[in-house]
Amino acid sequence: MNPLDLVRAEPGPAFTVSLDGRPIDVLPGRTVAAALWAEGITSWRSTRDAGRPRGVFCGIGVCFDCLVTVNDRPNQRACLVPLAPGDSIRTQEGTGHDD
Repeated sequence: MNPLDLVRAEPGPAFTVSLDGRPIDVLPGRTVAAALWAEGITSWRSTRDAGRPRGVFCGIGVCFDCLVTVNDRPNQRACLVPLAPGDSIRTQEGTGHDD
């Protein structure tokens, strides 16, 4: 069963954003993290020291594991940032200021 049917949601039409230049269709109201999860992407950052993969851990903006660059602004918490049509998301390494 479609989860949208369970809550009788009627979202608006999907729009397109990009992740590292790859187009992704997104439903209105989704955060960066929700959009990436919907695409099956669970890791989009690596740690500064060991280069270990990171994605969403807490999902409420506390842990800062999900940092990503959105519209050239590094260190945005993917779990908190809602997407808008045309947004550009880039995976992030280290501090995000080396891009």
